[in-house]
This record gives sequence, structure tokens and C-alpha cells, in this order.
Amino acid sequence: MAKDKTDLIKELMKKPQQIRNIAIAAHIDHGKTTLTDNLVAGAGMISDQLAGQQLFTDFDEQEQERGITIFSANVSMVHEVDGTDYLVNLIDTPGHVDFGGDVTRAMRAVDGAVILADAVEGVMPQTETVVRQALHERVKPVLFINKVDRLIRELKLTPEQMQERFMNIIAQVNKLIQKYAEKEYAAQWIVNVENGSVAFGSAYRKWAISVPYMKEHKISFKDIIDYAGSEKDEELAKKAPLHRIVLNMVAKHMPNPLDSQEYRINKIWHGDKEGEVGKSMNTMDPNGPLGVVIIKVVPDPHAGLVATGRIFSGTLKKGQEVKLIGQHMNKRIQQVSVYKGPQRIQMDEIPAGNIVGIVGLTDTFSGETLSDPEREIEPFEAIKHIFEPVVTKSIDCKDPKDLPKLIMFLRQVSKEDPTLVVKIDEETGEYLVSGLGELHLDAKVERPLNEKGINVTLSPPIVIYRETVRGESPEVEGKSSNKHNRFYITVEPIEQGVYDAIAKGEIEEKNVKKYLKDLIPKLIEAGMSRDEAKKLQDLYDKNSLVDATKGIQYLNETMELVIDAFERIMKEGPICGEPCTALKIKLHDAKLHEDAIHRGPAQVLPAVSDALKEGIMKAKPTLLEPVQTIRIDVPEELMSNAMNQVTNRRGQVLDVKTEMGAAIVQSKLPVAEMFGFEGQLKSATGGKGFYSLVDVSFEKIPEDLKLGVIQRIRERKGLSKDVNI
Repeated sequence: MAKDKTDLIKELMKKPQQIRNIAIAAHIDHGKTTLTDNLVAGAGMISDQLAGQQLFTDFDEQEQERGITIFSANVSMVHEVDGTDYLVNLIDTPGHVDFGGDVTRAMRAVDGAVILADAVEGVMPQTETVVRQALHERVKPVLFINKVDRLIRELKLTPEQMQERFMNIIAQVNKLIQKYAEKEYAAQWIVNVENGSVAFGSAYRKWAISVPYMKEHKISFKDIIDYAGSEKDEELAKKAPLHRIVLNMVAKHMPNPLDSQEYRINKIWHGDKEGEVGKSMNTMDPNGPLGVVIIKVVPDPHAGLVATGRIFSGTLKKGQEVKLIGQHMNKRIQQVSVYKGPQRIQMDEIPAGNIVGIVGLTDTFSGETLSDPEREIEPFEAIKHIFEPVVTKSIDCKDPKDLPKLIMFLRQVSKEDPTLVVKIDEETGEYLVSGLGELHLDAKVERPLNEKGINVTLSPPIVIYRETVRGESPEVEGKSSNKHNRFYITVEPIEQGVYDAIAKGEIEEKNVKKYLKDLIPKLIEAGMSRDEAKKLQDLYDKNSLVDATKGIQYLNETMELVIDAFERIMKEGPICGEPCTALKIKLHDAKLHEDAIHRGPAQVLPAVSDALKEGIMKAKPTLLEPVQTIRIDVPEELMSNAMNQVTNRRGQVLDVKTEMGAAIVQSKLPVAEMFGFEGQLKSATGGKGFYSLVDVSFEKIPEDLKLGVIQRIRERKGLSKDVNI
């Protein structure tokens, strides 16, 4: 029987083999929060009657109002299997694609993920996204097929038809695991009905089943159909309680933190594996150097800022001083606690392998690394979401007195949710916030601003484009104002393979000089020549800087300034001040003054910047626009109405499938044409059509639209509309 006891939790925290850190992840409305409610009820933390209705982990007002999960929520509970108690640290994650950043961050903290799939809808685009997010962090998946009662009650499927549908869903999930898992895990992590890494059930009706449980308790498929079909769900829930089947699957098939850290640390931490810290992380030494990664930061009206983190090494204690590596500062921890949904249970100390709530880190951000003050460690790899922010709004303060409050709010919100990109342009006075979608900006920026009483005007959504080139520039000279320093540069498109490898995360844009030895084989495999790979100086936002010079005196001392100028122009290109992408910059030659005082930042930065701008403008410059690949689900008879909505917005239909009277339309639409699409689609299909995001990519803007878009962007930024392109 499951139970919740603080003393028992304290005891289990010190037994890594009996800890399971898991996330519940799925497409929107597939039943994650209802499932979590049942698991929490099974642990005796809420009443059975309220499970599935209380929505224990949707405790934010917005979540209750909108009926969706917006913020990931944590619960720690105890579950018993065959006389052994297990501590299950669970994170309930959002299903809406606009809040996918919370899923990415949650995956850093856990070792296993329960992937939910709706038995009626099957594998949806966001199901694919969460599987991809889990596997990117080396998190092992298991599968729960939910809403099985609907197959019996509504669709009235026979046992054979149900099994066929289950096998189809399992095959699709396994296909995703094969597609996104690294080779060594692809085969061993596939889910399997026979071994119990797949369960079926109804979170709403509180029952579930797995093949091992059916064999052990002599329950057949026919029994389940009889019970559910004759509305005897309560009896079935007593025979096969959902929490027991799912948590038994978690205990048996999810790795404990000690096992998972052996293979996960190599992926998420790039320090010396044979050093003291590396060995401590691999063995999860509670007495070793401290290594914690922060995955969530939320303001609490009573406690201030509450950070959630995963401890990979050492022990976190109340009152302990820690170093925030990204912020280069020390802070004292006031409280450490474990989560019980909206509440936190305070502890004196929490050892490695656990998920922890921390009070006292006022300057931390999601993705920060904590260490002992005297033993600074290599920070954990940055947590990168698989989609980039594509929707931007400009924010203007109605009352100048509120400006300091607005700036403070924007800085805080970007720490809490790094998928919100905040750009404060102090020259133009423009405040830009970019998010994953309109709902993302509304829930995380617009609503909180209203609640705080900060009166602002928000612009209509703005699309951020990317500047790139289609050809190779001639060699361009950049001269410093004192005429003593000259740089000779060419600009060309980056190798497609290198661009793709960076986009997929196979090549990381980190400190290139430090990790060049590891990067060279990956760069060569992706299509860069060996000579250029060896001379790579920087990778920034899918752009590369290569030093193609030979024996230039003083260049080593000046290279940091060259890199600085390169990154500045990649942030704001010369066409219309948008970020650059897919560029390869080559420095071919340089003439430098022998006296360091004559080749300082004031001389080098403008010289390199001017050469870069000129090189880009001479290499057939163009814009890339963000394009969303979407899936539209609509009744077959309304399919043409949905397709008209796509074609009327410069979209193209990629594929159409029909299944049981429903049509699935795979389409591609420019983000600039997507605003208001959901409302129009609902209107055209009588509320029966809906869409979900599959992928985001960047494609060349049509030539006939290019100049108009460039002029509009330049006008918005206060730049001259005249541009020679």
C-alpha cells in the first residue's frame, strides 16, 4: 500500500536504489494531470473521490481557468512494491507546445518519463516532441495508453480491434524511440507489452492494467471490457488500481539515479570524468563536491524566489553557502525541501539523487549550476529547448514611472523561463519579448504584468526573421580608424551538414577553443574540411568563424576582439538588424600594429564589424522566415475548409490521410501568416478542427515579398528604409 510519511521520505532519500525520479509527459489533453492526481491519491495525499477532479498539480489560477497545465509541478511520494518502499519524485509537465520549455527543463532533473498516449487520438505531434525531449537528455521512457474506456464505451471496439489499436500506438512510440535515441539506447529502451513497460487504462476512471498484472491476477481482456462496458469502473479500479500498476511499472522499468547517472553525466556535464567531481557524480557520492542544476525558478509570495534543482553530487543543507557558477557569486541557502504539489516539506539536508526545492537563491536562473564555494565545478550543459522562440511582441510602458518595474519584471521572467527571450534595446528604447507562441506570451508575460498593475501597451505579434547569404563574397577589407590595422574577410554559407548538426544538438555551440579536440571529428563528419575544422575559432547561433590566416603576428592577442565583433554582427545583421544564421566567416589575412595600444577594442571592433557587414551584403544576402509544420485534425467532410485556410495563408499541404471518418492534414505555413489561424480554423470547421505543431524551420522568403518585409522591419527599428539588396 502506498503511503506518505516525512520520516520515511528522509530515510529513502539516502537509498539511491529505492529512488525514482520521473516526469509525466504527453500531448495536450491526453490526461497527464488526471494521472498524477491518481498517483497522488494512491499515495494517500488526496482523497480517492477527488482524484481526477482536484487537479492537484494545476494549482495556479491561470491553469484552473484555462484547463491546461502551464507550469511543471513536483510531488514526492512513497510507493511500496513487494514489501520494498520507493521514493517517487514526480514532475507533472505541460502538454501545450507553447510551454514545451518546462518539459525540456523537467527532463534534466529526471531519469525516466511516463509517456501518455490517448487511446483514441493515438500518437500526436506533441507526443513525438516529448519523446524527443526525453531522449535528448538520456531519459528512459515507458508508455501508458490512457482513455481506454472511450474505446469500449464510445467506439465499442472488439478486443481484437482494441489490441490492434494498442499495437499500432506501441509501434509508433517505438519508431520514435528508434528515431531519436542514441544508437546504444535505441534497442534497449523500446517499450514492450510483455515485460510490462507498457500499461493501459483510464486515469479518469482510476483503473489500469498491464500484461504482467493480468497474468498475476488472472484478469483477461474480456473481463476489462465487461467491467468498463457495463460501467462497473469502481469495481475494476479496486481489482486493478491505476496507481499500483503505473508505479509498479515505474519501480521496475525506470532506472534509479545511481544507474542513470553513469550514462547521463557524460551527456549533460562536460568536465573531467576522471577528476574528483566526475567520479563523485558517477558514484553519486553524498559526501563529494556539490553539483546541482537548477531546472525551475518561481516567485513565492511568502518565501521569495523558490528554485527547483536536481542534486547530482554531494549534499545540500539548510544554511549552507553555495556558489552560483553562472552568476559568479556566493549565496546562503535558507531552506531545502521536498515537494508535495503546492506545499513544500522542509528538510535539514537532501543528498545526491534527489529533486529539491531551495529558498534563498535570489539571483539564480533556470539552467544555473551550484557548487561548493571553495570547489567551483564545470557548469552543466545549457538546457536548450528543441524549438526556437518565433513570436515576438514589443512592450511599451504607458507610465514612465513604471519603467524600472517593467525592466525588473522582464529580467526576472527570463530567469524563470529561458525560452522567453527578452531583448532590451537601450538605444531605441524598444523592449522585445520572444516566446514559443501567442499563448506562451499571454500566460507568462501579459497576464502577470496586468496582475502586478504595470500598465503597458503591447504591439501586435512581430516575427523575427534570420539574415543569411546564398553566395560567396569577394575578399573584403576592414580598416581601423587609425589605419594601422586591416582585416581581410570572406562570407559564404555554412556547410549544410554542420548547420543541421548544430540544429539537432549533435555539435554544441560551447567554448570552442576548450573543446575543439572533441569537436573536430564531428565537424569533419558533418562536412567541414579538416583544415577549417582545426582553425575554427567560434560557433555562434549556427554561424562559424574560421581563422584561415598563416603566421600573423599579434593575431592571437587580437582574436578575442575579432570573435566579439563576429558575435555582435551575428546578433544584428546588416540587412535589417535581425539575427544572422548559416554563415561561415573566414579571416584570410590581417595586418596589425606592433603596439598593443593601437590595436585595442576601439580600433579592432569597428574594423572587423564593417568588413563583416560589407561581406554579407556582397554575398547575395537574403532573409529566412520561420515556417511551422503543423498537423490539422478535422472531420473528413470538412477537410476542404481546413485546406483552404492553409492555402489562403501562403501555406502548402504536404500530406493528407483519412482514418475512421477523420482527416489528418500535414501542412507548412509561414509564422507571419499564422496569427489568428486557430480562430479562423475553428470558424471554418464549426469548431471541429484543431491543429498541433510538428516542427519549426527557417526557409528563404519569396523574392517578391523580401524587399517589403525588410523595409517594414527597418522602419519599425527606426532605420532608414533605403537598403541596397
